[in-house]
Amino acid sequence: METFAAIVELLVGLVIFVTGMNLMSTGLKENAGRGIKNLFKKINNNKVVCLFLGIVVTAIIQSSGATGVMAIGFINASVMSITQGLSVIFGGFIGTTITGVLVSLSTFSFASFLMLSAFIGFVMTFFKNERIKSIGKIFIGFGILFFGVEAMNAAFSYETIQNATLKLVSNVSFPLLLLLIGAIFTAITQSSSATNGIVIVMVASNASLLRSGLYLVLGATIGATLPILIASMGSNINAKRTAIITVLLRTIMALTGTLVLFIFEDQIIDLLHNMFNEKTYGFAIALFTIIYNIIAVFICLFLFKPFEKLSVRLIKDKGEERKRVAIKYIDDRFLNTPSIAMMQVKKEIYNMFELAHRNYKLGYSMMIYKDLDFKKEIDDREEIIDYINNEITSYLIKTSNNVNAYDEKRIGGYFHVINDIERIGDHAKNFLDSALKLRNNDLEFSDLAKNEFNKYNELVEKMFELSKNIFLNKEKDDLDKLHELEQQTDDLKVSLSAANFDRIRKHQCEMELSPFYTTFISELERIADHLTNIGYSVVNPTGDEDIAFEL
Repeated sequence: METFAAIVELLVGLVIFVTGMNLMSTGLKENAGRGIKNLFKKINNNKVVCLFLGIVVTAIIQSSGATGVMAIGFINASVMSITQGLSVIFGGFIGTTITGVLVSLSTFSFASFLMLSAFIGFVMTFFKNERIKSIGKIFIGFGILFFGVEAMNAAFSYETIQNATLKLVSNVSFPLLLLLIGAIFTAITQSSSATNGIVIVMVASNASLLRSGLYLVLGATIGATLPILIASMGSNINAKRTAIITVLLRTIMALTGTLVLFIFEDQIIDLLHNMFNEKTYGFAIALFTIIYNIIAVFICLFLFKPFEKLSVRLIKDKGEERKRVAIKYIDDRFLNTPSIAMMQVKKEIYNMFELAHRNYKLGYSMMIYKDLDFKKEIDDREEIIDYINNEITSYLIKTSNNVNAYDEKRIGGYFHVINDIERIGDHAKNFLDSALKLRNNDLEFSDLAKNEFNKYNELVEKMFELSKNIFLNKEKDDLDKLHELEQQTDDLKVSLSAANFDRIRKHQCEMELSPFYTTFISELERIADHLTNIGYSVVNPTGDEDIAFEL
């Protein structure tokens, strides 16, 4: 019967402790909510600043799990980078150690007076002022927390519980097994503070449990990552990578800490015995947790970048992988040989040009025939075009630091070229959007309109071939032809627009189709302009038409 009563007291004490902690956390959040928001506004790329932010926020809300979940939310919303989020999360692991310090105060003689704060808080809840009421919650939570600790202390005062604990520890003395128990219990309760609280009370009741307690609190540091892992489910790829990095680093640090503790176990235990007495061994556990977390977190600061690269390999974004595969020619290894780098850039730009041309053809076909089978292909290729554009831009900037005057001018021209190719891709995507609207509104161009578009398309296709040839071979004669075709497209746009307006006036076409007709012709004309710009930019890097014809 005594054993049953002791177990009930222990479990009830744990529930009261967690309830008090949650109530105190709620009161702190209510009072510091605006301050927390202002703190998150100060996020920058400095890891130390983000680390400090995590420490402060967790010290305020008394939950590293809540801080981690917030950080995952910000990463998912693209407000934080992976490194910023990790810094905040790991700062939270330091901030949460304050709970252990609070619990360890129960081992001191003045602990009983701390429970009186619950009564003070209760009185404060009768005030009309909402701020005073919320502060009252903090006091109530603080007092209840210590009442829970006191209940757990009472449970461990039973001889049956002490004997059972000693027997368990003697049977489970292997450090890795103790580490696992600490991790599992923390994962179940989703609170490292609860685990640390029980360990502190357990060690305070029996000094011989100090060694086991150290391994258990190390295990708690692994279990504390579960809320972050859960929060990352259903989030974007960066949030998932942040969670896996957190789990990996916390596990590696805990295993390293276990190894160090195992090697220097006697020396560390002797040091704690000399620094504290049996009544304050609970505080020794709290101090150990603080020191371990500070050392481990600061080591992790230097590991964020390498582990971020590792996480990219472990958790692959299929879309990102597909984009990376699309890069066929440029490679940072060629940067030391500028002539080869420039040759590879030219090939990559032509690759991008071909992709944009392919999207143009599919987009045009969808506008004419309303065949939407290629929607996903166009969307995916448009993402790839944008990705290649960004990669080439970055590569050109790197290359520009190490080229001669001639290649420097070529780089200037290439910037113009990739911009025009990217815009062609955008117009092709616009074709898709218009085709979807035509289908949704059950509209279709007449055969006469389709024939007019086909005439325009023939000119644009010729311009594609000329632009590609100019880009590859820098043929000035083709530039003359390109210029002539551009004039024809301008003239054709005017005549087709006039013919369409005349049909509208004579009620020979559906009024609803007119905006689509006008937009389609305008898009085709803009694509023709971009193709012409590519020719000018190749012959003259400034993209100036008049100078290009003088060269």
